[in-house]
Amino acid sequence: MMNWPEYRTELLGRIGEIGKLSPDTLAGYQTLSKAGSKTGKLDAKTRELIALAVSVTSRCDGCITVHTSEALKQGATREEIAEALGVAIALNAGAALVYSARVMDAASQYGASA
Repeated sequence: MMNWPEYRTELLGRIGEIGKLSPDTLAGYQTLSKAGSKTGKLDAKTRELIALAVSVTSRCDGCITVHTSEALKQGATREEIAEALGVAIALNAGAALVYSARVMDAASQYGASA
């Protein structure tokens, strides 16, 4: 599919270039990224597992490579990763169902016969 470690290295290099051109943008992102860890309510592994689920729902390959590496560094197992991804899969199916209901509502308002 993809050489994820190589992609991560290339991606971080490009992000570094953006940081040189727009340091405040990168600093702002880093502030957001670090904000959750300051409360200590969730451990780093849990935050990374959540990040993986969000990565999937956002369809972000860069997020996947960074947060997979970090989740593993924080001690996440393949089983824990799979469980977090199961939540993302269930939510996406649920979101599709909810938005399908919205389409049916819109169709009703536009006068389509159901």
